[in-house]
Amino acid sequence: MNSRSKTRFTPAVTAIIIFGIISMLGDMVYESARSANSQYFNLLGISAATVGLVFGIGEFLGYFLRLIAGILSDKSGKYWLFIFLGYGMLLAVPLIGFTRNWNIIVVLILIERIGKSLRNPARDTILSGVAENQVGVGFAFGIQEALDQVGAFVGPLIFTLVFYLAEKNGVAQYQTGYKILFIPFVLLIFFLFYAWRRIERDKLIPDSTKREFHSEHLKPVFWIYTAFTFFCTLGFVNFSLIGYHLKDNNLMSDGNITLLYSVAMFVDAIAALIIGKAYDHIKKRTGMEKGGLLVLVIIPILSLLLPFLTLRNTVMPIIIGMVIFGIVIGTHETIMRSAIADIAPFSKRGTGYGIFNTSYGLALLGGAALMGWLYDLNRIGIIIVFTCATQVIALLLYLKMNRMVRVSNQ
Repeated sequence: MNSRSKTRFTPAVTAIIIFGIISMLGDMVYESARSANSQYFNLLGISAATVGLVFGIGEFLGYFLRLIAGILSDKSGKYWLFIFLGYGMLLAVPLIGFTRNWNIIVVLILIERIGKSLRNPARDTILSGVAENQVGVGFAFGIQEALDQVGAFVGPLIFTLVFYLAEKNGVAQYQTGYKILFIPFVLLIFFLFYAWRRIERDKLIPDSTKREFHSEHLKPVFWIYTAFTFFCTLGFVNFSLIGYHLKDNNLMSDGNITLLYSVAMFVDAIAALIIGKAYDHIKKRTGMEKGGLLVLVIIPILSLLLPFLTLRNTVMPIIIGMVIFGIVIGTHETIMRSAIADIAPFSKRGTGYGIFNTSYGLALLGGAALMGWLYDLNRIGIIIVFTCATQVIALLLYLKMNRMVRVSNQ
């Protein structure tokens, strides 16, 4: 019994859980805001096209700058500096509660996204370095994403509680919700300092791991994989549009919209654990280092269903669609990040995460802006056609990637 406990709660596992707690608190801050931002803009009289463009620019910056952050973190080796700067910029979110000027709100939203771009390549590099030779990257990213989504589930409930306790929902209630987010932000900074000291003290990333493969380059499968994720994400119906649709058509109250987002994040957490474990299991079962990539086929298949369900004018299909939305997000955040650790050497991993996330951000920018514009024109049918086309292309790229993985293992 004792040996099993020791095996399960090694310093590496403890560090992964601490990173999960940090991600959980981070998601409490920014996912709660994301569950309310599009409705708040609607309340301020901003159009769906503008909301989609702001969301798209934010996501683009949040992902494009990861390329620069990833390269710089690899070259400098100062991963922790990027992690601290990135998480510190989450302070912008509770500051939204102090202004009604939508231009200032846009700047604060963009600051938060830039912060995410700074921290994520470095954080994922550190996390994968701790995990890959000890517990498995699928397990590590699954645990981290599950705890991450606990925060994403609890965070929007802050706004839900504020809305339910208020006699009426207006700008003041939204501002109260944003201000409460100071609490998880302060806790996050405390745990971040603890994680830094713990990982450095216990030397959880061996020097041999840091030095290995310096002469290697990113391989062809990496570029096919990046193209695959680009098209999956380009046609992905995001919550910025779904939340706007619910608010614009009065299909749900403000509190129920944020509650629905919380439910999707809960589904995300459960899916992350199951999919992360399946990723590691398939690698072992097939005996292929990149075998876990085979799980990715579920992303384009499930993404095809989203516009048919979430852009309806009846509530039940939208609820079902949001459950599927949670599964897809859980797969995005777990498998897509785990895969980089398997197809990029450690010394190129920050760069790999940066390139991958830049492509991801471009897809979010294009998809969100186009869908917001089409929604304003009442062209939901075209949104459906666009989603189907992008996911079919993604499936074709998946088949090519599948062949490359199998050939490379022969």
